[in-house]
Amino acid sequence: MTEEKNQMYYAANPNAAHDEHHISYNFANFTLQLTTDAGVFSKMRVDYGSSVLIKAMAEVDFPQVGILDVGTGYGPIGLTAAKLWPNQTVDMIGVNERGLALAQRNAAANKISNVNIYASDIYQNVDKKYGLILTNPPIRAGKKVVSEILAKAFEHLVPGGTLLVVIQKKQGEPSARKLMQEVYGNCEIVTRDKGYYILKSVKSEDE
Repeated sequence: MTEEKNQMYYAANPNAAHDEHHISYNFANFTLQLTTDAGVFSKMRVDYGSSVLIKAMAEVDFPQVGILDVGTGYGPIGLTAAKLWPNQTVDMIGVNERGLALAQRNAAANKISNVNIYASDIYQNVDKKYGLILTNPPIRAGKKVVSEILAKAFEHLVPGGTLLVVIQKKQGEPSARKLMQEVYGNCEIVTRDKGYYILKSVKSEDE
């Protein structure tokens, strides 16, 4: 792996010099205080795509058997989900060890305890099924990785479970929607917002 790739947010051990920032993220009736750093995705603010996904997820009905945030970074999506559904356990996974450490710190700083945060290369270390899987996939990791996140979520959803994805049209939304339609038999565009699309697929109750 090149040094440049080691700097990227989808690397396991980004070696960029530390450059911590503290940001606030307001949603619903609460505010998250988040620490970010160099070598993680969108360190200066919660990125627009994640914000669009968070707004959409708050409106989704799903089986109340747990939530999975794939590619959690420093944790804004998973931690917001944990605040919205305090009776649910939210598992937050990724490969970026710096991001995972920040997510742990951010959970503690915001007194959020209904989370499990751990390293997993896509679903490699995931051994349970969920009612809701959320992802702002790492587009720069390549189409193969993104496609695997979307397709293999199927195996980790309970019947009736929902996959919710944010992706830009210019970064592969049409092919992502086609893949989700093929795998799940359905794919709905929930939201369009400034080029960001929220795609939703539901695993059949018969599966």
